[in-house]
Amino acid sequence: MYIGLLHTHSVLRWIALILLVVALINALISKGKGTYLKKDKMINLFAMVMLHTQLLIGFVLYFISPKVSFSEGWMKNPSFRFHGMEHILVMLIAIVLVTIGRKKAENASVVSQKHTKIMVWYTIGLVLIIASIPWPFRQALGGAWY
Repeated sequence: MYIGLLHTHSVLRWIALILLVVALINALISKGKGTYLKKDKMINLFAMVMLHTQLLIGFVLYFISPKVSFSEGWMKNPSFRFHGMEHILVMLIAIVLVTIGRKKAENASVVSQKHTKIMVWYTIGLVLIIASIPWPFRQALGGAWY
């Protein structure tokens, strides 16, 4: 079960990143047009839903992963600290920010404000997500590619 969830989490990461980028590009293009269509709303929603799906899978992995250990001295081990605290905390913050941004965009009365809010909040979320992905070049984490 663990390996299957880990691979699913890894593959869905790319879909989530792509959807965030698509939402940002769409907001930039649509802001210039001055419209906020159902298409815009759905792209933003799908990006947010994918992040929430990733969060749920991540929570399951958090409790069954051998990479999360709270044994004595776990904060001194970069891998245990990253997976046990840094990764999940930053991802949770990023997903909350994206969710807040989408809600603020939906509540905005001016069309250009809707797209601006998506661009700002989704960009912050995307930067946080990219910063906390366990990339293979992060040697402190063993350079593992999940």
